[in-house]
Parts: sequence; structure tokens; C-alpha cells
Amino acid sequence: MATDYDTPRKTDDDVDNDSLEELKARRNEKSTSSADMDEFDSVESMELPGADLSNEELAVRVLPKQADEFTCMSCFLVHHRSQLAREKNGQPICRDCD
Repeated sequence: MATDYDTPRKTDDDVDNDSLEELKARRNEKSTSSADMDEFDSVESMELPGADLSNEELAVRVLPKQADEFTCMSCFLVHHRSQLAREKNGQPICRDCD
């Protein structure tokens, strides 16, 4: 259910003025709402945590480290040279880990 954050919020005075029938009607509306299953075309499109993905193949092209990149020896991520903060014992450290 979408929420419009631009609408004014109710104050405590507004909540006190709501009738009992109106509150019951709102409660019934919320309880009868169900999940929209149209988003899922099939059960196959849903992936469960811990699913066996051993037969799946990745279609990602891996590029070797470029001349203007370095591997941080703290987080082991490949960064552009502009992210080099310092070298500790001759090993590069990125700005995020510094």
C-alpha cells in the first residue's frame, strides 16, 4: 500500500474525534487487504534463501586489473588510483579504509 508522505498528519485531537464506527471500518479495511500476487508471474521467478544454485551459470565478464587501478590491502577491493590514500609497509590502502 502506497503512503503519501505529503498529506498532513493527524494530531491527537483529530484521533480523539474519530467515531468508533469509523475506526472499526478502517480496521476492517486494513485486515482485508491481501498481497498483490500479480507481481509474481510464476513460482519459478521467486528465489528462496539457501536455494541450490550449483547448476546456474553467471554471465558476467571479468576484466583484469587496469594500469590505473590498485587493490587495497585492507578491504581487498580494486579501486582507481584516485582513491589511494597512503601506502602502509609498501602496500596500498584506499580512502575508505584509511
